[in-house]
Amino acid sequence: MTTRRDFMATAALGATGLALAPRSAWARPAGGKPPMRFIFLHKGNGLFPSVMVPPSLGKDDAAAEAKKGALNLDLARHELPAWMKPVAAHQGDLTILQGLSGKMCTTGHHTWCSALGAFKANERVSSIKCATVDFELAKLFPSPMEHVEFACFPLGGGNARGTLNGIATGFSARGPQQPNYAFGSPKVAAQELFKSVSTDEGVRARARLGRSGLEFAARREGKLAETAPGGERAKVQGYADSLEAVRERDRKVDAMADAIRPHAPKLDARYLADEMTTVDRQRGHAEVLLAALVSGLTNVAAFTVDELGHEYTGLAGMETEKVNLHDVGHGKPVGKLTADEVRFAVRRQHMTLVDTIASRLKKAPEGDGTVFDSTMIFYFPDNGETHHSQGTEYPFVVLSGKNAKLDIRGRYIRLPNYGEQGHKTLGNWYTTLLNAYGNPVKHYGDPDPGLARFGIDQTGAIKQFLG
Repeated sequence: MTTRRDFMATAALGATGLALAPRSAWARPAGGKPPMRFIFLHKGNGLFPSVMVPPSLGKDDAAAEAKKGALNLDLARHELPAWMKPVAAHQGDLTILQGLSGKMCTTGHHTWCSALGAFKANERVSSIKCATVDFELAKLFPSPMEHVEFACFPLGGGNARGTLNGIATGFSARGPQQPNYAFGSPKVAAQELFKSVSTDEGVRARARLGRSGLEFAARREGKLAETAPGGERAKVQGYADSLEAVRERDRKVDAMADAIRPHAPKLDARYLADEMTTVDRQRGHAEVLLAALVSGLTNVAAFTVDELGHEYTGLAGMETEKVNLHDVGHGKPVGKLTADEVRFAVRRQHMTLVDTIASRLKKAPEGDGTVFDSTMIFYFPDNGETHHSQGTEYPFVVLSGKNAKLDIRGRYIRLPNYGEQGHKTLGNWYTTLLNAYGNPVKHYGDPDPGLARFGIDQTGAIKQFLG
């Protein structure tokens, strides 16, 4: 039997390719300035803090680093780790941020949406406590799609296992008990996001049909709400309002058709195939992500570049191999390469994606500058510092345009170690982002009970980042 909830989810996906989203007006911030854009790229299998360290540290700084002591160094004076060389052209915009902890998150193999929400979460929808930070930022810079998510889904374990090319539960959350949905296929993402400006009349006809279905469903739910008993009335009205929100979003997209059309992605045939390597899937997603941002469809995107249960294919030097990231996490080699060498190749591939995104945004004109000027890109592990993570560290690579409001560009920053005065958490980091861009929340995310015994104040933003 198809429930009202099932029908709504199906209708929403057919109309937009995304989960139902809160109603919001699309507009530029006050003063006509370009909106800020935020791109969250997260990886599975942990990210060793040791591989983040510039190899050119002097004796004193290296000693402080070995003790995980506080550092704030000019990156221009240092060499990047070898795996970061693909982003060397962006070194002035780069931040390597070390020392954030995330013990309030789910750790271990899989974290679901907790690394973006700073709370514990699992496969159950009931575990989602609030909107993840990417959705909170999307509220500050509204757009027709609000938020778009892409994923290289795992075949085993983690989120939406067994789904490679479909639209399935993602790693972000729109609100309490509201998981987001992510595109697993670049082809499906391009079709769904840009179908209103497609050159294929069949695609446009299906879009019109889907919207007619939504109109019918919204009217039906609205009438049912008028006659439903008290307890049921609010629920049915909620369904009707959500459907109407999707219809409103579609109207905004239609109104932007002329602006969107020039930026619709023209994907290479290899990105349109049902079977493709992981590397091609990542590149295809990056193309659609860029098109969605530059066209104005969204100002916030999340991209799961890999997950522990994903079998990697297409890696440089291992093109014929299926790389099991879980095995690599346990130190198993792949062919002649050690586990650490495989990890290096994976991270370097990720940096080529970051370079592609940053370089293309720097070529996209906007106002007196480029789209990158008003963009922040975050690359980080979804489960902390290693394969079987404890959450003591969540390293970040950040690229920031000149209009970003954090005073961190061009720096290697290590915050005080876990348990030391001045230590900061993911919650502090996300509070900093939200406060900088207009959300005055006192603190975002859950506290870490383990830090209480050290007498560390966990509340609020990282003040030195706010300038």
